[in-house]
Amino acid sequence: MAVQQPPPAAVPPSPNRPPISLQPSHRRGPSKSTKLLRRFRSVFRSFPIITPACKMPVQLHGSRQGDGHVHGGTRMTGTLFGYRKTRVNLAIQENPRCLPILLLELAIPTGKLLQDMGTGLVRIALECEKNPSEKTKIIEEPIWTLYCNGRKSGYAVRREPTDDDLGVMQLLHAVSMGAGVLPSDSMAVAAEQAAMDGELAYLRAHFERVVGSKDSETYHMMSPEANNGTELSIFFVRI
Repeated sequence: MAVQQPPPAAVPPSPNRPPISLQPSHRRGPSKSTKLLRRFRSVFRSFPIITPACKMPVQLHGSRQGDGHVHGGTRMTGTLFGYRKTRVNLAIQENPRCLPILLLELAIPTGKLLQDMGTGLVRIALECEKNPSEKTKIIEEPIWTLYCNGRKSGYAVRREPTDDDLGVMQLLHAVSMGAGVLPSDSMAVAAEQAAMDGELAYLRAHFERVVGSKDSETYHMMSPEANNGTELSIFFVRI
């Protein structure tokens, strides 16, 4: 008589990772197909990381150096995060308790970008080609050419959040502004990989979103001290 084997036990979720309770964004629009995003992400992964010395601040149109507020903007929550030796991620949310409306992976190491922001103003310009026949919203474009303070620095790619991305957002859901390091045991990452990639660093702040047109959009990071003005501005432009 054949002995019936018991079904395999379900693997419980990591006790160190809190359950995801982020809410959908009211402004979240339809995303491009997952297949297309994965294709661009695969190509992006093959590009080398280019790390220019982002030293000279560049005054781009729409920026307000030394001003603590961007008039006419919509306040959003922006988070830069990633392991210090790997590419930095940028997540934009309506507020810290919402799912991201935009998640970008930039071809700049996290540690490098945070270091440059600590020494001066950083301007990131993301450019892509305009296609008049398409009705894609500007923040839904899948891939961008990236410029840091006027120097070409590789590429940026828009992607869907992974479980690890959502885990970071969940851990930070009670944080409106701040910077620091997240414990590696809170993420599903092997200790060897964490040691190789460095600490999981983050910086969260309020961003002012300014829509210039359907082909231009800007996110200005607002400093809590008005005298310091904006430390980071990100420009999306279709040309």
